[in-house]
Amino acid sequence: MQQANRVAKNTGILYIQMAITVTMSLYTTRLILSALGAEDFGIFNVVGGAISMLTFLNTAMTTASQRFMSFAQGEGDFEKQKNIFNVSLVLHFFIGIAVVLLLEIVGYFLFNGILKIDPDRIEVAKMIYQFLIVSTFFTIISVPYDAVMNAHENMLLVAVLRIVEVVLKLGIAIAISYLAIDRLYLFGLLMALLTIVLLIIRQIYCHKKYDEVTIQIKKYYNKSIFKEMTSFAGWSLLGSSASMITMQGMTILINSFFGVIVNAAQGIALQITGQLMAFSNTMLKALNPIIVKSEGENNRDKMLKASITGNKLSFFLLLFFAVPVIIEMPYILNLWLKDVPEYAIIFCRLNLFRATLSQLTITFPTAIGATGNIKRSQLVESVIWILLLPISYLMFTWGAQPKTIYTNLIFMVVALTISRIYFAHTICGMSIKNYLTDVITRGFIVSLIVTALAILPLVFMQQGFSRLLLVLILSSVSSVFLIINVGMNSSEKTLMLAMGKNLLKRFK
Repeated sequence: MQQANRVAKNTGILYIQMAITVTMSLYTTRLILSALGAEDFGIFNVVGGAISMLTFLNTAMTTASQRFMSFAQGEGDFEKQKNIFNVSLVLHFFIGIAVVLLLEIVGYFLFNGILKIDPDRIEVAKMIYQFLIVSTFFTIISVPYDAVMNAHENMLLVAVLRIVEVVLKLGIAIAISYLAIDRLYLFGLLMALLTIVLLIIRQIYCHKKYDEVTIQIKKYYNKSIFKEMTSFAGWSLLGSSASMITMQGMTILINSFFGVIVNAAQGIALQITGQLMAFSNTMLKALNPIIVKSEGENNRDKMLKASITGNKLSFFLLLFFAVPVIIEMPYILNLWLKDVPEYAIIFCRLNLFRATLSQLTITFPTAIGATGNIKRSQLVESVIWILLLPISYLMFTWGAQPKTIYTNLIFMVVALTISRIYFAHTICGMSIKNYLTDVITRGFIVSLIVTALAILPLVFMQQGFSRLLLVLILSSVSSVFLIINVGMNSSEKTLMLAMGKNLLKRFK
């Protein structure tokens, strides 16, 4: 009951934050696209678009440090938490220096023959790239602070900072709409400064709030912990870097073969998918620390149960929103944007399908990481990620259409799913039969019936608001009914009921 209460409280805070930020973020994207135009928006996506990948990199690296913080909390060892924080500071400082050097080397090749950018805009693109590098360094050295907040499950601060971020981004979008200077340059500069300011705020707060956040490298440096964390962070960084390089490599491939206009369509697809995934990611922020702490308490059964339930709920949460959006994507994009870039509709549909599929194993990396044995799983996942780029390159040289990169992504997610199931079984002892029955089968039945019901209005109604409303009603009602009665087992229904009651108490 205490666990349900804690998850309900944190989830409630994050969902309030999300309700505010998703709406504002979507409107901000519309303003930015209108202010920059499709070409400059495409340039920012191909060059400065990696700034958005910093969120992903930061999350992945934070997860590595959080694993040790949460594990130590599960053990009840306060001094070890101080050791871990100081070791993490040293480790991420050197990682930050290495990444900056790597980005500078990569940048030389990007702007000398790889990227296709109008010569008149190349200097601005180079400056945006430098803004990215500065933001990257600050992001990496602040990872230990994010790990502390997550380990303490301080979702209120996470929510407040996220709201402040989207409000300031909206202010930036409004500002560049009215200022008569180079809007692309100003947008890149302000976005980089925003990242740095928010990270500094996190650091100041953590030093005042948490006793283990004290910088005394000589006193709390521990060689064995450094060795263990270096190994774990190295393999974790390999996996996260492979996925980040691949996603950014997709952008460069699309730019090289099809130009910045198609990059604009890709930017729209990533924005929509990112906002809808916020619903499931919000729940995972509250659940992931519990998975790791359970392992720290030497309670493997509790850890696996939380992980499997997290996969299922994350899939259903994204499915709830993804089905009507995929079905009515043309109407939604035309309603949202003034000018819809070519390929935006098909990109959005394929990427949403890919994201929904990935939720079926979304917590398994956390569960595997909780055991500390991540070498084999990260190596296999890295190979799967990296293979996407040469395969897509060959297909483009043979005349494939831009949408091919997203179909390849779907096949890659299938391979990742198989890999994660295998390692969750061999490393954590998860029953594959129970997982296939309880998660895959239930998820397939629910998604098939919901999609079939939601698509019915397309048979007898013309595109418009009335049809969109009917699709939303059919998909929402059928999703809730089927998730409760088909998707969940008895213990999950009990847990969700307890969470719901505790969440309601918070608002009374």
